[in-house]
Amino acid sequence: MNDALMNVKNKITAYWASRSKKQKMMMVGSVALMIIIIAAASILTTRTTLVPLYSNLTPSETGSIKENLDSQGIKNEITENGTTIKVPEESVDTLKVELAAEGIPDSGNIDYSFFSQSAGIGMTENEFNVIKLDSMQTELASLIKKIDGVEDASVMITLPDKGVFVSDAAGEASASIVLNTKPGYKFEENQINSLYHLVSKSVPNLPTDNIVIMNQDFQYYDLENENSSFASAFASQNEIKKEIERDIQRQVQNMLGTIMGQDKVVVSVTTDIDFTQENREENLVEPVDKENMAGIEISAQRINESYSGDAAAAGGVPQSEDSSDSLTSYSSGDSGSGDYEKVDEKINSEVNRIKKEIVGSPYKVKDLGIQVMVEPPKANDPNSLSQQSVDDITQILGTIIRTTIEKKAEGEELTDEELTNKIAISVQPFNGKMKLPKEEASSSLPIWAYIVGGVLILVITILLILFFRSRRQSEMEEEYVVEEEEEVVFDVPDLNKEKETEASLKRKQLEKLAKEKPDEFAKLLRSWIAED
Repeated sequence: MNDALMNVKNKITAYWASRSKKQKMMMVGSVALMIIIIAAASILTTRTTLVPLYSNLTPSETGSIKENLDSQGIKNEITENGTTIKVPEESVDTLKVELAAEGIPDSGNIDYSFFSQSAGIGMTENEFNVIKLDSMQTELASLIKKIDGVEDASVMITLPDKGVFVSDAAGEASASIVLNTKPGYKFEENQINSLYHLVSKSVPNLPTDNIVIMNQDFQYYDLENENSSFASAFASQNEIKKEIERDIQRQVQNMLGTIMGQDKVVVSVTTDIDFTQENREENLVEPVDKENMAGIEISAQRINESYSGDAAAAGGVPQSEDSSDSLTSYSSGDSGSGDYEKVDEKINSEVNRIKKEIVGSPYKVKDLGIQVMVEPPKANDPNSLSQQSVDDITQILGTIIRTTIEKKAEGEELTDEELTNKIAISVQPFNGKMKLPKEEASSSLPIWAYIVGGVLILVITILLILFFRSRRQSEMEEEYVVEEEEEVVFDVPDLNKEKETEASLKRKQLEKLAKEKPDEFAKLLRSWIAED
């Protein structure tokens, strides 16, 4: 047995000694690489992946679950400030079923099932009322949690005290609800109304006016009704005003920021919006021919009368009612000669009759002011910003104001002086400008980990290249050794044979060479022919 071990050891020692230094390095590197690969594979295969078992837990629930898991020897981890507990991925489903069978997690809330489980004698009326109120709050919170967008809900109900006498009027209940909504979720108006009615119908004598609903960010959800129409209209108008100012501000900020730099310009916009909506009806009459102020002639009547000639002279006996008047004669006037002409013209014309029903715009921009602060190219030198640049900015802002403000009724445009009063440009350094830190690579691993990984990959690649190269070289050396051994075997028999003539010996060698290595034999013949 010892001899066999010694032979194996000698063979290994001889094989190692016969290798070159480069081959030894390759062999050591290959062994080290295999060890690293095996170790990495074992770590990856034996590593336990933890996934959340429960989330959004209270500290008491997290503590009870962890105690149960520790007693069973199950690996666990608490994350997210104690609201989430993680366990191995392969045990999640089994643990959920087992913990549910044990009544874990127990939130400590009382629901309507408490009455069937804990019904008994000895409970006072006050205790019963407290438990009933708590169960009512719990059941209502469970109903609200089922609404899309709500992750959790807390409900506080205040019930009125019962009157001593039957004739006493029943009081009204009130409810306060805090919703834990999903991030970014926005409730529609009909969803809010449905939520109010759900709460109102779940509690006796609870009008919607006594319900307050808000979320975790202190945002109130108000019920839309007639009493809140004024507030809603104000909020809507204020939102429109802010939207107009925001759009103009973004437009100016992007335009000037492209020229001066985004961090070199600050823009503020103020507007005066007229929300008066006008509905009117106009009945207009206009001439067809506006230049001559004439219409279309439908019918016309023209009468022309003329007379020319001598008329009879005035005469006759004068008459008088007064008997004392003794006039017996009169003086005659001139003859009745003369001309007479009469023109009578009647024309019926048709005009344009226009009926307009006009509904005015719901809002109009009556006034607009733009304030711009610009930091000069050299922050400490306000004169580094030329007056030409300030004038260009003023002209740009004036164009925006001129096209945004509603035109006057007479169609007059704003004068240059009026535009100048609506624009304010200040050139000064921004001392309060925040210096943002350089963006760091958002990665869960440090930089040195990537460097070490890259170096390991590079070393592994080099070792693989050297390993395959040494393997190829060793194969080539083995082929070369085999060829030499074959040549030795080929020459030895010829030397040990009986003595023959030199010509016969050469002939036999040439025949054997021609059979076994025809290429070399052909080269030998070509060399002889060339010598001759």
